[in-house]
Amino acid sequence: MSTDVHQHRKGALLVFGSAAVWSFGGAIARYLSVTDSWVVVFWRSVFATVFLLCFMLWRDGPRTTLASFRNMGLPGLGVAFCFATASTSFVVALAHTTVANVLLIQAGVPLIAALMTFILFGERITGATWAAITAVITGVGVMVSGSAGGRMSVLGDGLALVVALVFAGATVITRRHANVGMMPAVCTGTLIAGVVSSFMASHYAVNAMDATLLFCFGALNLGLGMAFFVTGVRLLPSALAALIGVAEPVLGPVWVWLVHGEVPGARTLTGGLLVFVALLTHLFWQFRAQAKAQALTHVPMPDGTDTGAPPHA
Repeated sequence: MSTDVHQHRKGALLVFGSAAVWSFGGAIARYLSVTDSWVVVFWRSVFATVFLLCFMLWRDGPRTTLASFRNMGLPGLGVAFCFATASTSFVVALAHTTVANVLLIQAGVPLIAALMTFILFGERITGATWAAITAVITGVGVMVSGSAGGRMSVLGDGLALVVALVFAGATVITRRHANVGMMPAVCTGTLIAGVVSSFMASHYAVNAMDATLLFCFGALNLGLGMAFFVTGVRLLPSALAALIGVAEPVLGPVWVWLVHGEVPGARTLTGGLLVFVALLTHLFWQFRAQAKAQALTHVPMPDGTDTGAPPHA
């Protein structure tokens, strides 16, 4: 297997892992008794920051960790701002609009990321990727159509759109600056969210159960998910990474079903199946095409040597 194909598969698994980890957010949040969204943002950000910082210190040591914060530059600060905005807006949006609306708007992330890379950098998006994006948006639309008539809020839906925009932006920045380590950037982002929410929260006291849930919500759901994402997205085209990330709103209802006993409706199952089929089909096509292209660049000669070039017609 070529190095490029191996790296793309590794990136796809890591980005899917981040989506899977993030998808537990709804199931965890259902158990929280805290009513102030800013309190949730504060403790979630604190736990995520501590988790990411401890991970970097364990993996790289104090000196390298400090150097990585110094060297992340403007791209790192951009990603930090994006993730701080996304993590904060997501929690606050859920307090003002339906989960269905948030999921539907977030389904637009692959399209936004693809348009950003095309307009800003001229990165070519294949017809197969556009088709997969269309299928995914359609699938998520089917998933949430049963509750589309729920309450609507300009603030809540607006914040959900902000989440989609900044998350697509973080995806593009991370991909375009793959040589910059983004772990300190996401750690900085959670720190920013924690500082901002500390001024907005009405109190900081939580009971033991909520503290445990907020630790899981922050360290595991947010922190671990971010670690997977920034590691994997550097290895994939922006549109493809964002496309795989749509697995989050698809898996979310499954965990709520298993944990809280809320059986998903027929539309949720149908839409989720459509999304997964679209993702798996596109990934299979993508990796097969890469493997074929790589094979054509290494054509063995009769004496067993490798030309290192494609065959001539």
